[in-house]
Amino acid sequence: MTIPEVTLNDGIRIPMIGLGTAKVKGSDGVRAITSALDGGYRLIDTAYNYENEGTVGAAIRRSSVKREDLRISSKLPGRYHSYQKAVTAIQESLYRANLDYYDLYLIHWPNPKQDQYVEAWQALIDAKKWGLIHSIGVSNFLPEHLKRLEKETGVLPSINQIELHPFFNQEEQRKWHEQHGIVTESWSPLFRTSEILHQEVLQELAHKHHKSVTQIILRWHYQLGAVSIPKSSSPERQLENISIFDFSLGQEDMDKIAKLTRPDGRINDQDPAVYEEF
Repeated sequence: MTIPEVTLNDGIRIPMIGLGTAKVKGSDGVRAITSALDGGYRLIDTAYNYENEGTVGAAIRRSSVKREDLRISSKLPGRYHSYQKAVTAIQESLYRANLDYYDLYLIHWPNPKQDQYVEAWQALIDAKKWGLIHSIGVSNFLPEHLKRLEKETGVLPSINQIELHPFFNQEEQRKWHEQHGIVTESWSPLFRTSEILHQEVLQELAHKHHKSVTQIILRWHYQLGAVSIPKSSSPERQLENISIFDFSLGQEDMDKIAKLTRPDGRINDQDPAVYEEF
């Protein structure tokens, strides 16, 4: 199955749906990621703090998909924001996965109290020059953080991975990204699956379009222009999650989902203005 792609502001193209891998580890994790690659996934999202970059690397080596056809993304943890620590952490990420480069590497959180994210960003800029990373981005950055990156380094991220789901649709943040050429990527795109599957509006739309609730939500992300990275270890669910390109949501459908957003819609109340990642 071919997944549509989006072009980032540096010319790199990535699929509009990838596989999230938080808590996907060990031999079970390798099997899950290999299954996804065999099923058509080409974007795999990991992070230093997920402690599974090695699992991702093993799945890549077991897969029959060529490395150049994949887009592998990882993230820098908050404790390594100082320049030299960031450079070393990027190198360590590559060693863990046994990769020569990452297609995409992000700063996981801005950690504003620590106030070293510009230094970390400079490390990513340099790592890209050295060929260790092909595209550089951030995660959970607010416009105030993004403005500072541009002001102090002259470089805006290619992508910003943020919490985005029907209960927290980040409309203003998405508009800011669009105005500044940054692609929005959604983490936890399905919220808490056990809870959101029973949402009445989404169930009605699923019935209307003869799709599952998760397919309705992922199609919504796609039509917002957001890259989504749903997590699943089930081959059947993985296939279901990328089988969303044979139907469309109408504007009325999109408006109904937009009304589900909540001011306090964050899953764990992790506000990037104050949250500090270890």
